[in-house]
Amino acid sequence: MRRLLDNVVWHALSGRQSRFAEGTATARRYARGFSPILGFADQREPDFAALAPFCTPGEHFYTDGWQGPAPDGWTVDVETTMFKMVWDAPPPPGDPLPEAVALGRGHAAQALDLATATRPGPFGPRTIELGDYVGVFDGPTLVAMAGERMSAGPWREISGVCTLPAWQGRGWARRLMTILVRRQLARGETPFLHVMRDNERARALYRRMGFVDHAEAVVRVVTRR
Repeated sequence: MRRLLDNVVWHALSGRQSRFAEGTATARRYARGFSPILGFADQREPDFAALAPFCTPGEHFYTDGWQGPAPDGWTVDVETTMFKMVWDAPPPPGDPLPEAVALGRGHAAQALDLATATRPGPFGPRTIELGDYVGVFDGPTLVAMAGERMSAGPWREISGVCTLPAWQGRGWARRLMTILVRRQLARGETPFLHVMRDNERARALYRRMGFVDHAEAVVRVVTRR
């Protein structure tokens, strides 16, 4: 099952989340409005040509697991690495958070505003539809959230974890994630997440919670010319 995790974007977009995908038998993307992420059946030889009809010139996408020169018609704008981390601990104890509320489609604009302000990773106006999202509000303002994105086999991703700077230091990120981890484990799923290499603060938090490193992978931001 760990092979699914090594190419989890493809297995999500060609499997359980195919209804959210556009593309072909060799290359897929999350449909417009969802997270701008690409997946390939063969990460060593990604079939960018197959995706061209499904991508608008100027669109930016995240990809992982491949290296080498940019394919024809594309540019590589950013290259770094990220860690895939998986849950490797007993279920965490319940940590009631009365302020937490379930987020739905009606909160899409507020979730996008928060993600735009804090940049937790690729996020679109419909990303919130990919799984459970929970958040904390201060009046009408969503100030913290965590949610679910990719799903493949037993693996369920925790994503979109972010808090506005003025509200950081209250433990909301950890407590919102704990709600999701407990739900996933109760459903028989194994939580996993992605964290950028230079975000050591977040990675240290995830380790304390019960996540361990699975692999470090190249991640790129690419643009369709």
